[in-house]
Amino acid sequence: MAERETLLGDIRVLDLADQKGVYCAKLLADLGADTIRIEPPWGDPMRRIGPFFHDEPEPEKSLYWFQFNTSKRSITLNLERADGREILKTLVKTADVMVETFPPGHLEEIGLGYSVLAEINPGLVLTSITPFGQTGPYRDFKSSDVVTQAMGGLMYLAGFPDDPPYKIYGSQAYHSASVQAAVGTLVALYARELTGRGQRVDVSLQESVLMAQETAIPTYDMRKVVRRRVAAEAPLIPGSGLYPCQDGHIFAGVVAGAGAGWDVIVDWLNSEGMAGDLKDPKWQETFQLMGNVRALVALARDPLALATRLADFAHINEILSAFMKSHTKGEIYRGAVARGIMMVPVQSPKDILESTQLEALGFFVDVEHDELGMNLKYPGAPCYHISDAPWRISRRAPLIGEHNLEVYEGELGFSNEKLATLKQAGTI
Repeated sequence: MAERETLLGDIRVLDLADQKGVYCAKLLADLGADTIRIEPPWGDPMRRIGPFFHDEPEPEKSLYWFQFNTSKRSITLNLERADGREILKTLVKTADVMVETFPPGHLEEIGLGYSVLAEINPGLVLTSITPFGQTGPYRDFKSSDVVTQAMGGLMYLAGFPDDPPYKIYGSQAYHSASVQAAVGTLVALYARELTGRGQRVDVSLQESVLMAQETAIPTYDMRKVVRRRVAAEAPLIPGSGLYPCQDGHIFAGVVAGAGAGWDVIVDWLNSEGMAGDLKDPKWQETFQLMGNVRALVALARDPLALATRLADFAHINEILSAFMKSHTKGEIYRGAVARGIMMVPVQSPKDILESTQLEALGFFVDVEHDELGMNLKYPGAPCYHISDAPWRISRRAPLIGEHNLEVYEGELGFSNEKLATLKQAGTI
């Protein structure tokens, strides 16, 4: 089968989203959709979000903007003006998808509600991303990423038991919603292939965040047990948890069925003269216990039996911890891999960038920035590799209104005189 150039090469997307949905439009753009970023003449507010290239806080040097607007074109259009809204209606005639994050009811207020847009283009898929959805008692509430993480229950599970709930790093609520919106948009496009009709995709940040709770809700529903925050304490059971190394941490998961057992670990420690007394036969019973999941579960339910084992566990942990601290993450990882032991490094951003596995997958890609006179390295495909229509970043994020002439003159047929008038009026 011949390889297609892109998966969505015949799809046009109008991107009117703020931070809540900018990643949704990027996902579609990097899959090949002709995505037109519509921003006000003075530039999108996201251009003022840092960090900035070479720490120069300029609208055209926001790394945030760079990251979330690849493969898009940019035109400027002032939707606060009536003529700007009429131009958008003209663009809607040519579009397959419009992604927006306005408050519920705002599009209707300015004469661009879904019923109006669907009359102009019955095949349009309108994807709307809001904090709490288009209906319900919270529909008009304003929100932010941290507020939605809290309202979606995610913060309740983040942090340490004795501390207040924590916000998860980054804009997790925004990006979770964007992923759900991209999936919903693709499903709506597929439905259009069957019915010929577009539809509205309604995405709520709160609902999207709920997905990140995994089993918390069904656990309470079926067992009436509330999932709680878990402390990152020193491992109670040796070989199960985080251990500090010279340059970071190692996560160990030495349990039954998860790689080589304690005999291999002790031989490894002994080969470097760091096994202490663990070669003594008296520890075999304890090692066998630690390799039996059912026995460990039973032990945890018996406080008296557990108390008698804690000193043994502490002694083994002391020896294992000393071994870990005497090595780097890489040394432990390579040694563990060679012996079939489940121990992996906790990767830092630097580790990720230098990962030989990610390099082999081609995850990081170089994107040309002609305006900077250099290439910048970007994260690549978001977890999927499509053999017949590869994902790719087709261009760097656009400059403010970089494609005005291309779209307004070349595609909509606006004359130079009309463009000058629109610009003077503050419409574009």
